[in-house]
Amino acid sequence: MKGRELALLTDLYELTMMQGYFATGAYKKKVVFDLYYRKNPSGNGYAIAAGLEQAIAYIKGLQFTKEDINYLISLDIFTEEFINYLKDFRFSGDIYAIPEGTVVFPHEPLLRVTAPIMEAQLIETALLNIINHQSLIATKASRVVWAAQGDPVMEFGLRRAQGPDAGTLGARAAVIGGCCGTSNVLTGKLFDVPVKGTHAHSWVMSFHDEITAFREYARLFPENCLLLVDTYNTLASGVPNAIKVFQEMKAAGKLTGKYGIRLDSGDLAYLSKCAKIMLEEAGFGDAIISASSDLDENLIASLKSQGAKINLWGVGTKLITSDDCPAFGGVYKLAAEEGDDGVFIPKIKLSNNPGKVTNPGIKKVFRIYDKKTRKIKADIIALTDETIDESQCLKICDTSAKWRNMHLAAGTYVVKELLVPIFIDGELVYESPKTMEIQEFCNSEKNSLWDEHLRLNNPHIVPVDLSEKLAHLKNQLIDEMSSK
Repeated sequence: MKGRELALLTDLYELTMMQGYFATGAYKKKVVFDLYYRKNPSGNGYAIAAGLEQAIAYIKGLQFTKEDINYLISLDIFTEEFINYLKDFRFSGDIYAIPEGTVVFPHEPLLRVTAPIMEAQLIETALLNIINHQSLIATKASRVVWAAQGDPVMEFGLRRAQGPDAGTLGARAAVIGGCCGTSNVLTGKLFDVPVKGTHAHSWVMSFHDEITAFREYARLFPENCLLLVDTYNTLASGVPNAIKVFQEMKAAGKLTGKYGIRLDSGDLAYLSKCAKIMLEEAGFGDAIISASSDLDENLIASLKSQGAKINLWGVGTKLITSDDCPAFGGVYKLAAEEGDDGVFIPKIKLSNNPGKVTNPGIKKVFRIYDKKTRKIKADIIALTDETIDESQCLKICDTSAKWRNMHLAAGTYVVKELLVPIFIDGELVYESPKTMEIQEFCNSEKNSLWDEHLRLNNPHIVPVDLSEKLAHLKNQLIDEMSSK
């Protein structure tokens, strides 16, 4: 996002609403918007927050260029006065956010924006675009990595991604979610993450025979010699020829780095078991057996359950596109607006769908950990003036089912606030960690979940409840709005 002109990366109605606020004189009124999502993707028990670094870059660079202004004039929709306002537009508000790599749950504000209404309105579309995409891919990657049970997973979906941005930033998100590296060289350059790869079938086909192709590749890349063995016949020629090359490398004292084979087609469980036997019998039991071929978390989990001898997974299309769940579903909703006296008035949106009723007011998120295990017990969405005293007993009530509640004894739990300041009065006050640092943090975050929360199917759901004060406010506003 850095250095890109993205002021027009918005829906038209954001600009028309802005002109409406400008015309009515309401444009200086401050409001609070929450960015959150309603449902975990892919049936998961959690999501991974990602994309904040790019959201920051967008906000920092947000201004209308001369070309932008000329284009808006050409639409013949906007008044001269409004156009003149846009010429000097800059974001001047506050943004609080949950840091990248954090485990998050539905309805928790991932970002909280406090700004004049025109500024808060304009940034809605771009923030959703950025946060939705990377959070989706980071979550998908986390599922794939969990299925691999400790084996490294490499992302290599660039050629199947929906465009350069999706491929490049999706690879970044996949690394945050736990992938050991990516095939995307641009992602490696921009975000200082490991780049990895082997060779294609075309490499083998470009030589007069398979063994020559393997020998040349081994000569060029002896420290990272992974040979693709399924171009012609995996077990009859591919694996035997790879073994022959490994023997030659060993005899020459050049088998000193990573080496092994890659399977890209066929019955991966059967082929990997046969290849493992062949490699072990030849004295190469430590060789890597990597696999690709339209893998996702479910296929990897199935292969693991079948005893497949694969220990490096290359995952492309179904990861970079989040094949089974193509959208994250984040929304951006008004939570409060400034009154004439400067005091913020909580706002609520009602709906025939109970899941779409918003949580009003200016909020924070408390995460409650078990003090002994450091595992998450629950999250509480509360109003910003609320606190939790760890030296006191804590009762957590399920606001949707009053008979379900949790009692935590004093001294047995630890509390952490998740939202941290990013922009204050338009000034950046936060420094984004490097991508690999975010990955390390994300790994620690996933360790705070119980195994039951991590399973791929029908995971146990972490309780996310409203504080008693917020629940009371919400019910009060529902009653007031319903009576109008």
